[in-house]
Amino acid sequence: MESAFDGKTLLITGGTGSFGNAVLSRFLDTGIKEIRIFSRDEKKQDDMRVALKNDKVKFYIGDVRDYGSIHDALKGVDHVFHAAALKQVPSCEFYPLEAVKTNVLGTENVINASIDLGVSRVVVLSTDKAVYPINAMGMSKALAEKVMVAKSRNCDPGKTVLCATRYGNVMASRGSVIPLFVAQLLDGKPLTITDPNMTRFLMSLQDSVDLVLHAFHHARPGDIFVQKSPASTVAVLAEALKNMLGRDNEIRIIGTRHGEKLFESLVSREEMARAEDLGRYYRIPADARDLNYKQYFVEGEIEISVLDDYTSHNTERLDVEGVKRVVGQLGALEQLRA
Repeated sequence: MESAFDGKTLLITGGTGSFGNAVLSRFLDTGIKEIRIFSRDEKKQDDMRVALKNDKVKFYIGDVRDYGSIHDALKGVDHVFHAAALKQVPSCEFYPLEAVKTNVLGTENVINASIDLGVSRVVVLSTDKAVYPINAMGMSKALAEKVMVAKSRNCDPGKTVLCATRYGNVMASRGSVIPLFVAQLLDGKPLTITDPNMTRFLMSLQDSVDLVLHAFHHARPGDIFVQKSPASTVAVLAEALKNMLGRDNEIRIIGTRHGEKLFESLVSREEMARAEDLGRYYRIPADARDLNYKQYFVEGEIEISVLDDYTSHNTERLDVEGVKRVVGQLGALEQLRA
């Protein structure tokens, strides 16, 4: 699949994050011409530059909030993976307009500049929190998805195809629960669990790259792609990590934090009524109707009433051994222990 990028230039916004690093590890030994890392964190860019020492990787300081900086960085670019976002739920709760500026207006800037410069394909990375959002981060990402779909309606697909992917927390990524639990276990501290019955999808960084590449290759304008993944309760995840590290730390229940959901939702039941089951993935096509449609005013959809959301509560549920198998395949614990 990576061969489609031979001789091409890819730009990753927010490229110094976990996803950007996973893309680099996948692509650097392929025939890709150039990968541009666009972000506003010069320290992380310098760390990446020193670690990689690879002429294929170019670094651009800028902010998706600034149309001029992203427009300049996109000159000569063939494809874009838009990963830049404010992702921390508490930060977005306290500064919701900052989330709007980066996640909504920043997405619009990336899309508008890509259309203006004739970028071939733009994949916008979204989150489960955009489905039935209860916090500012999820609300802003839901609006980012709406911006993408709206822009796709008036965009020439022969020049630029806009699409998105949606996934939950990525295992062992920066800021996720596995590094926190591992650190607590190794330090002999109690494992702090918000709600033992809380469920989360178990998806690896490589899965997230696979999902983005599937969207890249198969998307029609305005599509959103979701990967089917197993899930576990937080209590089961904690028990699995204790077993894997040979520790027996106590577990402390601290209660659900502000803006936190009991489970992750990746496809709403309204979306399930028109989603296509592709085996490993769901494809959610864009609603191509305009405002002059009867369903908006006087008609409904019977299918919506009989369908359920696709969530971490009703997907495949792993036990302790299943979680140990999935986490073990990552090789992440070895890295975190080092």
